[in-house]
Amino acid sequence: MSLTRKRKKELRKLRSSAEELWGNQQTVLEHANYVAREASRQLGHLTREEFVPRARAGYESYVRPGVDQARDFARAAGSSAERGLGNALGSVLAIGDIANDARVRRAVERVSPRAVAVVEKKKGGPGFGVVLLVGAAVAVAAGVGYAVWQTFRADDELWVADDEPAPAPSTPEA
Repeated sequence: MSLTRKRKKELRKLRSSAEELWGNQQTVLEHANYVAREASRQLGHLTREEFVPRARAGYESYVRPGVDQARDFARAAGSSAERGLGNALGSVLAIGDIANDARVRRAVERVSPRAVAVVEKKKGGPGFGVVLLVGAAVAVAAGVGYAVWQTFRADDELWVADDEPAPAPSTPEA
């Protein structure tokens, strides 16, 4: 297929325009890449200089006191629970030791011989002390869980905005 000179000239002109357009697009893309790299670099600086200090200050002033307070409360609750559980366990063990003491047995035997038989006969499942101990442990765990929940729940009433008081409505004097 043979083209006329006019068509060849138009095609050359079109090809040269396309090559020029391609070159311009490459220049625009290079400039866009440079702008994107510079924006990324500036965003990194802004993050380090503005966002990180503000986030750190917000954490220190809002989050950390609550975490510290919850930690202190949990320690105090754990310590109280440990003391209470220790006291209850000590009391149960002391009662068991007293019940097994020969002098106490003789005294109870003098009062009621059948009472000693009832105390000696018990060899079945968990006794009253075990049930009492498990119940106390469950109650302490529930108390600690409730305390932690109260500490971390959102309280709408605590976050009241400081608004200026509204002016009192004026009443027309008659």
